[in-house]
Amino acid sequence: MGYVFNIQRFSIHDGPGIRTTVFLKGCPLRCSWCANPESIRPLPEIITRDLKCIGCGRCLQACFQGAIELQEEGRRTMQWEQCDQCLRCAEACPSGAIDVMGRQTSVAEVIEEVLRDRRFYQRNGGGLTVSGGEPLFQWEFARDLLAEARRQGLHTTLDTSGYADWDTLERVLEHADLVLYDLKQMDDERHRQGTGVSNRRILENLEKVARRYHAAEGSISSSGQRSRIWIRCPVIPGFNDSEEHLEALAQFVRPLGEAVERVSLLPYHRFGELKYSAGGKAYPYEGQPMLPDERIEELKALLESYRLTVTLKK
Repeated sequence: MGYVFNIQRFSIHDGPGIRTTVFLKGCPLRCSWCANPESIRPLPEIITRDLKCIGCGRCLQACFQGAIELQEEGRRTMQWEQCDQCLRCAEACPSGAIDVMGRQTSVAEVIEEVLRDRRFYQRNGGGLTVSGGEPLFQWEFARDLLAEARRQGLHTTLDTSGYADWDTLERVLEHADLVLYDLKQMDDERHRQGTGVSNRRILENLEKVARRYHAAEGSISSSGQRSRIWIRCPVIPGFNDSEEHLEALAQFVRPLGEAVERVSLLPYHRFGELKYSAGGKAYPYEGQPMLPDERIEELKALLESYRLTVTLKK
């Protein structure tokens, strides 16, 4: 069993072909720009949708913590500092104005939903991608999802920050045809400032994933010893959008050789901004403009000058 907060069908940016991406709850990083703040907490949590509120007051009656108030005009307000995430208010809400983000489910239930689109995967090499949060936070569930998908003949992809013990990562890699590996900041201190953790384990694990790939050349086993790598770098204004950072990334990645098929730049966006207020959180990047397309193209060209294959995720 594991905790899932979204199953997104017809994904086209999380690996080759048309895919289904399964997003798992829980993450040890605290990235300031995170577009999925609902992924961080490992357990289910409530989110609010104020436009759906009908002012019936049932949530108020269900809340034992005094975290909900009903205004005279019938509008519901949340006192988030008092909420203990008991979820009773969501159970009582008849309109979906308070909902639960995340549910406990089984490998079999997830795979059943994934297989609904088997015919699309077969046409274009798509399959299952396990993402998060950080899927290695629930590594046994992630491993079993990928293993079952492979038994069903699907292409498998792990989307990870690489922040885990190597033994854990390696066990999951046994069942992954492809690894989407995040590199957010090459400078360790800057990485700590932006994500809350050091990047040393992340970089060491990436080198190990690449060595594992090369060691398996010529002796690929049915257990999936050879996992290709796509590096993904979110380009965040003021954090890692400098030539210095991208040059450091290229100099680190280039020696990894053919194990790294491409580097994908993921320009900063604000799609997740509304999720913060819906979950009682403050958005750290409020008001931050997106980078101009011209700047993204310049950074792409810089990486390409190191003879790397570079793609953009718009």
